[in-house]
Amino acid sequence: MADHVIRDVAVLEALYGTPGKASLIKVAPHLTPLYRKWIMASRLCIVSTVGPEGTDGSPRGDDGPVVQELDQTTLLLPDWRGNNRIDTLSNIVTDGRISLMFMIPGSNNVIRVNGTAAVSVAPDLIDRFEQKGRHPRSVVVITIAEVYSQCARALMRARVWTSDDESDDLPTVGALLAEQEEAFDGAEYDAAWADRAAKTMW
Repeated sequence: MADHVIRDVAVLEALYGTPGKASLIKVAPHLTPLYRKWIMASRLCIVSTVGPEGTDGSPRGDDGPVVQELDQTTLLLPDWRGNNRIDTLSNIVTDGRISLMFMIPGSNNVIRVNGTAAVSVAPDLIDRFEQKGRHPRSVVVITIAEVYSQCARALMRARVWTSDDESDDLPTVGALLAEQEEAFDGAEYDAAWADRAAKTMW
């Protein structure tokens, strides 16, 4: 296997050839009107960060736009309640590099943002995300380096929005936890999850 590992970018470029024109002209250094419209319609994004312990990928969602625009080069992402592992936030504090993939149900396209981020507890930023008297504990301030569209092939191949619900036979989170710690009561965790989530959504 080691003999077939590519370790030279020139070899990689020779294997894949020249990128198409569309893939080169799509990159913008800030929000354009159409990129802004697309991102502000998204309620879900996948956030990727890197830090001294490695990489992290995390879904972030909201019942409205998942981010707010501060200006054409700055996005604001609230940190709503989660599991308090703070993997993403710790990476941002120590490194700052960030990538986001914005998705919209029904669309096979993805809008990607690369840039840098900082974790802020500024009251004026936190207040922007008030939900029924509740506020995020922090806001991730993202400085855009580039924004661009991702071609639809991956989601089309996976039939993400067009396939039937295939979740019936998947293991529950409780089962996954019990697999890691035999004494953990996965069935009780699953039974209590819906009520717990409803009470701790924000």
